[in-house]
Amino acid sequence: MSYEVEKTDEQWQAELTPSEYQVLRLAGTEPAFRGEYTDTKTEGVYSCRGCGAELFRSSEKFDSHCGWPSFFDPKDTDAVELLADTSHGMVRTEVRCATCGSHLGHVFEGEGYPTPTDQRYCINSISLRLTPAPDAG
Repeated sequence: MSYEVEKTDEQWQAELTPSEYQVLRLAGTEPAFRGEYTDTKTEGVYSCRGCGAELFRSSEKFDSHCGWPSFFDPKDTDAVELLADTSHGMVRTEVRCATCGSHLGHVFEGEGYPTPTDQRYCINSISLRLTPAPDAG
């Protein structure tokens, strides 16, 4: 797969902390209920921690009580790419940054949350960086 932002493993390791590298580049998962943005209500835009591409808006974030930030829709449909993930004996849909290919989390459907899309983008906080809206002070 070819991405707009491409770096060698050595470059990624130099730019990311070991925890960020584990999640973003090795498709790891941060521990539930420990992420920086799990309960954040700040208005703004969530961007990829790997490349800075805008991914989600706070207006699409909702409380799912699952232990990770949840969004019902990405900022733009082409901001993320979705891939089949059959790791760990499960069938899931992986969510990656469409700009750099970094692992963000997974998307689930049909769980019954009262959102417009009936989807839950379950995203690792460590994959994101929040830029507060100018008047969100």
